[in-house]
Amino acid sequence: MSSVIASTRFSVLDRSRTREGHEASRALRDTVDLAREAEALGFHRFWVSEHHGVPGVAGSAPTVLAAAVAAATSTIRVGTGGVMLPNHRPLVVAEQFGVLASLFPGRIDMGLGRSVGFTDGVRRALGHGKEDAEDFPGRLAELLGWIDGTQQAHPRVHAHPAEGLRIPAYVLAIGEGASVAAAAGLPLVIGDLRGREKVLRAIEVYRRDFRPSARAERPEVIVAGTVAVAGTEEAARRLLVPEAWAMAYSRTHGDFPPLAPAELIERRTMTAKERELYERGLDGHIHGTQEQVVEQLERAIKETGADEVLVTTSTYDREALTDSLRRLARITRPQARGVAAGPRRPIAAGPDGEKRERWEA
Repeated sequence: MSSVIASTRFSVLDRSRTREGHEASRALRDTVDLAREAEALGFHRFWVSEHHGVPGVAGSAPTVLAAAVAAATSTIRVGTGGVMLPNHRPLVVAEQFGVLASLFPGRIDMGLGRSVGFTDGVRRALGHGKEDAEDFPGRLAELLGWIDGTQQAHPRVHAHPAEGLRIPAYVLAIGEGASVAAAAGLPLVIGDLRGREKVLRAIEVYRRDFRPSARAERPEVIVAGTVAVAGTEEAARRLLVPEAWAMAYSRTHGDFPPLAPAELIERRTMTAKERELYERGLDGHIHGTQEQVVEQLERAIKETGADEVLVTTSTYDREALTDSLRRLARITRPQARGVAAGPRRPIAAGPDGEKRERWEA
């Protein structure tokens, strides 16, 4: 058992990807089912995402979906990866998380991002433009002020029932958001693992500029990315095919489609540009047999110094996705059904006050 992997938390984010031949409602139910499985396997947290006007994603209301996930589980932490602050008023976000944290105390995470809509049309429909992302630090500070009870911009207005609750906040970043997380003294969620050099530069900036806060005394880094585990390297690679094609299609047609079966994509005639983007989309992900994935995970964790890995794998075959998580659970040895377990020991209190547990090496 790798001591590096043993001392790292592992979590899951599901984007509620729609699939050809299935209704969008099925994608949402699949997300809830996967959360139950992740809990049984001992993963640390389960997050859902926010996308608007995207045919390939059913998860358009992350706090609503997080409520469904939390209601269907009992121990795993549940949150958002994330709520996109440019799309919402901070007061409303605070109130929504206040309701979640009140209904499911000690289990709710507030992951926050700065992205805006996928297309100009979606942004107009949301009533926001790309420039709204530039005010992310201000919106973040306002949101935290509503929860802490320190905001002064709106006297005698309070965010009930959020005010005074301990709701852990996390900043999602691709690169530039790392400085925002550092200045706010919040944990950083960054991806993806394929762009390793860019990720490492951002993490270096984050750790260098981090300001301790009431929410986090030290830097905390969660790295996000695809991890696909199967019986063979080729089977693991085929798990990557549907998402790689969806990304290639979106960049050549301007529309992000539902996932298609791998066997149909592999028989597809592609343009030169589509083929280039598709092949690029297959490269760099952590995938393979359990032995191969152990080696790749060790390298990624050592290079990034990650406290946690957030697995974001999407694929058409949900049974294969569940099997991948089960195989990953055998690698990470969480205390779970059907997975060999060992003794745990608490090592520290996290920024949210909860006990962190890691496996004895």
